[in-house]
Amino acid sequence: MLPRRLIVLTLSALTALAAAPLPVAKPETVGMSSVRLGRIATALKADIDHGLLPGAVVAVVRRGKLVYYEAYGYVDKASGAAMPLDAIFTVASMTKPMTASGALMLFEDGRILLNDPVGKYLPQIDNVAVATASGTEPVVRKPTLQDLMRHTAGFTYGNRGTSPLYKNYPQSSGDVADTISSASFLAKLGSLPLFYQPGTHWDYSFGMDLLGLTVESVTGKTLGAYLRERLFGPLGMVDTGFTVPAGKAARFARPLPADPQTGKPQAFRDPTKPWQFDCGGGCAFSTAMDYARFAEMLRNRGKFENTQYLGRKTVEYMTSDQLGPEVNIDKLREFPNMNGYGFGLSVAVRRGGGVSGIMGTAGDFDWGGANGTYFWVDPKEELTVVFMAAAPGELRVRYRQLMTALVLQAIAD
Repeated sequence: MLPRRLIVLTLSALTALAAAPLPVAKPETVGMSSVRLGRIATALKADIDHGLLPGAVVAVVRRGKLVYYEAYGYVDKASGAAMPLDAIFTVASMTKPMTASGALMLFEDGRILLNDPVGKYLPQIDNVAVATASGTEPVVRKPTLQDLMRHTAGFTYGNRGTSPLYKNYPQSSGDVADTISSASFLAKLGSLPLFYQPGTHWDYSFGMDLLGLTVESVTGKTLGAYLRERLFGPLGMVDTGFTVPAGKAARFARPLPADPQTGKPQAFRDPTKPWQFDCGGGCAFSTAMDYARFAEMLRNRGKFENTQYLGRKTVEYMTSDQLGPEVNIDKLREFPNMNGYGFGLSVAVRRGGGVSGIMGTAGDFDWGGANGTYFWVDPKEELTVVFMAAAPGELRVRYRQLMTALVLQAIAD
């Protein structure tokens, strides 16, 4: 087993991290236990030793101070290359909160309204109908931008079911962006009915991909260019984007050759290869520190390093539960760690202290990516956590629960 590159922050580690891109503090100064945080390393090292995980990077920030920042294992186990702190990961659906934040900036600019129908910006899907057992029926109301952000527009992913309609739907964000143009994608969705009447069901969906294309329609820029201008560049997210430059490819984290649970091969897409379009639902790459800066901006209600990126009320709205009693949330409950959660604009939002099978605080919010990444923010505990791993199998659900427990048990105030 490779030694850790960085121990839990102690006084000796503070000097080594003086140049870290977030303020650094000893855990005890912000109400956390160094000893208890050390349990993260014990658990992850054991999994790496047992071949369950190639490696990981973990960042924990409390009260604006970086108190834990570690790399474990391998960025590429096949070659034996050690995991660097600045490893670049496929963040998959953790792209969604960044896309939503970019769209909310346009909302604050007065260029879009959340109640606007999607078809106002994407006319290819303005005349959708709703599937029924016997055919189709008209929509009661057209899907809105808010519906896209909270996954209530009536769309879904084709890989979430086996009915003929599911089989006709595009499969996933990455699959679409890798194989067809945005115009072909919109034409395909426009030719198919919705699964539900807008606003009646939560179902994980192409909502953020359509939101990203809405951003492109409004700004006349690619989603990547727009987010670099408004979010990535200003926030100092130096390794975040929709492709990985060739000069950084050695830092790209690769999964194990085979899924440790099923034995099935695990391939990865060449991160230097451009997409057909920048899919807002799942096509970005990032590092633990880049994403921690973004998540800290959300935790601090839109402000980071004295710059207000989003208004306080906008972030409060974004991270509030948007699912009223009229919305069927059975599909949200299919995610094992989502019992007790509602959903905001791109993030799951905890409704209370109990009910869920994981610890947490009412109002905390989170989301993960299909390739093994996860983040959550607990505003009341002033806590931000980013977990990055190249673990695309079902095992990723375990780490979402494990990391929550390991970090929250270390709070000592």
